[in-house]
Amino acid sequence: MGSSNLIGIDSGKKNHVKKSARSAPSSKDVYLALLVKLYRFLARRTDSKFNKVVLRRLFMSRINRPPLSVSRIARYLKNNEGKTAVVVGTVTDDIRLLEVPKLSIAALRVTASARARILAAGGEILTFDQLALRAPTGKGTVLLRGTKNSREAVKHFGAAGVPGSSVKPYVRSKGRKFERARGRRSSRGYKN
Repeated sequence: MGSSNLIGIDSGKKNHVKKSARSAPSSKDVYLALLVKLYRFLARRTDSKFNKVVLRRLFMSRINRPPLSVSRIARYLKNNEGKTAVVVGTVTDDIRLLEVPKLSIAALRVTASARARILAAGGEILTFDQLALRAPTGKGTVLLRGTKNSREAVKHFGAAGVPGSSVKPYVRSKGRKFERARGRRSSRGYKN
């Protein structure tokens, strides 16, 4: 049987699959647009994968740019002495960290209390344009990002109250009278 008989049969492949990844930030922030312009240039003109990753992260939504605390950065930089931590997102303070070490951080945003503690410890905070001048290829840097699934909303994803699930239910308040019967004790149906 020749291949001419197979005309009109769909190959099963999609002929046009739209790329869903962002090619520009959806934010109207003019300063972010300038950073994108800078890192588009660096990603194109250098062989560095670092610049391509930073550019891609600059496009991301806020949920995909989770915050990172000072304590976590300090932990990551413990084995990387003299390197600059690069966070495409917000750096937050952590009051559980009693002594902030001397850190070098480049971030989109640093909270006021985190900024005060980092600078008081003799550290430095860079913007991404300053980082581009200092490390145009990302040499001597550690690229970090926060945990995406630490958001409160993620704890509620799935079906709460189903046997074997550990999903957090949306409850008015946590007490004796709220969701303490079925699924919570063996005498009422089942215990999860």
